[in-house]
Amino acid sequence: MTTSVTDNQEAIKTVHELIKGIETAMLTTVSEEGLVSRPMKTQDVEFDGTLWFLTKKDSGKFHELLHNQHVNVAYVGKSFVSIRGNAELVEDQEKLQQFWNPMYEELLETTSDDPNLVLIKVNAETAEYWDSGNKFKMVKFLLRRMLGKNTEGTDMNQIVNMT
Repeated sequence: MTTSVTDNQEAIKTVHELIKGIETAMLTTVSEEGLVSRPMKTQDVEFDGTLWFLTKKDSGKFHELLHNQHVNVAYVGKSFVSIRGNAELVEDQEKLQQFWNPMYEELLETTSDDPNLVLIKVNAETAEYWDSGNKFKMVKFLLRRMLGKNTEGTDMNQIVNMT
């Protein structure tokens, strides 16, 4: 595994490009029983080091975040991205309206003015990604792995600091 600590703006730009267009993420929270992952709709905003999700106050994830703010958000698409960070619950009707989409009415069975709605803001700390979209890197990685050679230097896997 290659570990790379890059400057913050470069890391944010890289992660933005990797998760761009992936509509659903898996949000992992910590419950009393252990880790719990749920699919969440990614908000269509430019990634700046924070991720936004909508939920209800009567959901399990809301109560879990009240007790433990450590989360992980995983994306699978042209690449694989795992973002670790801290979540905060945000009650901001203006921000909620910015993200509101009519499909939420069916998905969440509510309207945008429901006082039970709350935003989850994830402040990214680190991101780890596997760039499977680059065919040359993938072939180089697989060949080295099949030959039993060290895969370092193939740049398939990177860890970047977001803070």
